[in-house]
Amino acid sequence: MKRFIRTALAMLCLSLLAFSGCSAEKGIPSPPSGKEQGASIKIGYSMGSTVQERWLRDRDIFVARAKELGAEVLIQNANNDNEEQMKQVRYLIEQGIDILVITPHDAEASAESVRLAKRAGIRVICYDRLIRNAGADLYISFDNVKVGELKAKALLEKVPKGNYMIIKGAPTDYNSFMLYQGYMNVLREPVNKGDIKIIYETSARDWAYEEAFSYVEQILEEGADIHAIIAANDTLAHAAIEALSEKRLAGEVAVVGQDADLSACQRVVEGTQLMTVYKPIDKIAKAAAEAAIRMVQGEDLKVEETIFDGTFQVPYLRLDPIAVTKDNMMDTIIKDGFHRLEDIFINVPREKWPQIP
Repeated sequence: MKRFIRTALAMLCLSLLAFSGCSAEKGIPSPPSGKEQGASIKIGYSMGSTVQERWLRDRDIFVARAKELGAEVLIQNANNDNEEQMKQVRYLIEQGIDILVITPHDAEASAESVRLAKRAGIRVICYDRLIRNAGADLYISFDNVKVGELKAKALLEKVPKGNYMIIKGAPTDYNSFMLYQGYMNVLREPVNKGDIKIIYETSARDWAYEEAFSYVEQILEEGADIHAIIAANDTLAHAAIEALSEKRLAGEVAVVGQDADLSACQRVVEGTQLMTVYKPIDKIAKAAAEAAIRMVQGEDLKVEETIFDGTFQVPYLRLDPIAVTKDNMMDTIIKDGFHRLEDIFINVPREKWPQIP
C-alpha cells in the first residue's frame, strides 16, 4: 500500500511538472527542481569498497545531493567481499528501499543482487562498475575505454619505443577489461610494428597496492629493463613507483594511472608519475543521485546510449574523463577545486609553484 501511495503521488507530480529533458553531455538528466522532488524516497547504496580515496568522495557527494533533494540514503560497504555485499543488498531490500545503487565488487556474481532487487520490484543503477548479464536499469560511469586510451596515448608520446609493463585492475571488475581494451586500441599498432614490447602484464586482485608492489619488485629483481608502466589506477601506480624508487628508477620509468588521487597529483607535479586521468566525481555522484530520484518517480531519463552487459543492452549515461599532466594541473584539478594548489605542490619549492591569475 505504501509503495502504491508513493507511485500515485509521483504520477500526480509528473502531471503537474513537465520533464525538463537531458543535458548535452551524454544524456545526463537535468536535476530535479527542488527538495519536494525526492520526498519520502529511500535509496539503498551498496558499495564494493571504500579503500581507494575516490570512493569516499563518491559516497559523500552522492549522499549530500540526495539529501539536498529530500531523499534518504542507506549506505552499506562490502569491503571487497562479494558474499558480504549480497547480505547487505538483502538487508537494504528488507529496509524498504525504493531503488538500489550498487558499485559491485564482482561484476559477474553481483548479477544475483540485481535479480533479488528486481524480484522485489526495485530498480537498479550500476554506479561506475557494470554488472554483467543482469539487465540493470541504468549504468552510469566515465568512459572506461577512453580512460585506457588516454593513459596509453600519454605513455606512447613519452616512450614511443621500449618495454612496457601493464598492471591491470581486479579481474572481478569489468572496468579492468574496458581499460585494457582502451590500452590496446592505442598500443596494438606499435606492438605489431615491434616498437613496443609488452614484457609483462598481470592483474592486482581487489586493486591491491601490495600485489602491484610485489609484481614490479619481482620483475626488477629479475633484471628486466622497463621503460613504461600502465597502472590501472593511482593506487597501483603508487605501488609501482615505490618499487621503482628502491632501485632509484622513480621518474626514470614513465608511469600512468587514473582517479587523480591527491598523492597521484603530487607525484605528477614532482615528476615521478607522468599523468593521471581525472574523473570529476562531483559530476557523476550528483547525476547518479538525481537519476535515482527521477527513476523512482517514474520519469523517463531518455538515455540514448546503451552498453551490452553480456546478455542485455543496458541504458548507459557516459561521462568524459580528462587526461591530467603537470602542464594542465591548474586548468583542471585546481580550477575545479578537486584538490587545492597548496596540497598538490606541498613537496615542490614555493618558487616553482604556478601563479594563480
